[in-house]
Amino acid sequence: MIEEMRRGAVANLPVGASVAAYGSVLGMLAAQKGLTWVQLLVMNLSVFAGSAQFVMVEMWAPPLPVVEMTLAVLIINMRYLLIGASLNPLFKDEPLIHKAGIMHLVADENWAVTMAAHRSGDATTGFLLGGGICLCSVWSMGTLLGHRLGAVVTQPERFALDFAFVAVFTALAVSMWRGRTDILPWLTAAVLAIAAERCLPGKWYILVGGIGGALVPALQTPFESKKKAPVKKVSTSGGKSKMENNP
Repeated sequence: MIEEMRRGAVANLPVGASVAAYGSVLGMLAAQKGLTWVQLLVMNLSVFAGSAQFVMVEMWAPPLPVVEMTLAVLIINMRYLLIGASLNPLFKDEPLIHKAGIMHLVADENWAVTMAAHRSGDATTGFLLGGGICLCSVWSMGTLLGHRLGAVVTQPERFALDFAFVAVFTALAVSMWRGRTDILPWLTAAVLAIAAERCLPGKWYILVGGIGGALVPALQTPFESKKKAPVKKVSTSGGKSKMENNP
């Protein structure tokens, strides 16, 4: 288990640099909103979801809108329903406490790295956990460093720090590209997400795009299986045979 965790941590180090970079942006925003160093650390360890934490910090103003903040975070993190479902092969036959403990440290980045490793048969729950510990550590260090710099760097976009979030997810998406079979699901997800972002309030576009893209291959599989039904030989009179599709 320790060796698997070590492999997972090492595999996530390249994306860890970008995670720390956009974590520093969150830290700067948190300092400007008046969050303390301790409050930010507690948020990192209890929530550990970058996009949700950005929304929480953006909404942070006394008196705290606890209900609205909770609902916003819930909507944003509903994508983890899809992420959890995709990790089912790794968690098969594992006890609930094992699943819950590791899933708390699942982020988009170590999930993507783990899924890439899973395709080559190298992924385990220990690999996923090691990546989560690595990312949680660098995320916390980045946010806390940014919090200290918040009073100095008032406009992080001037240093392109705000682009780190976009850059890391672009790199992850490219690494997961499998070829032409991904065109339709990815295109569907993009179109639905853009449409939802324009028509629906809040962050529903994340869930709409994710579910829409996931449904495409789910619907394609039975259709393609039917098209590729096995063929068997059926003997006829005269010793001849003809080909017949199985139902």
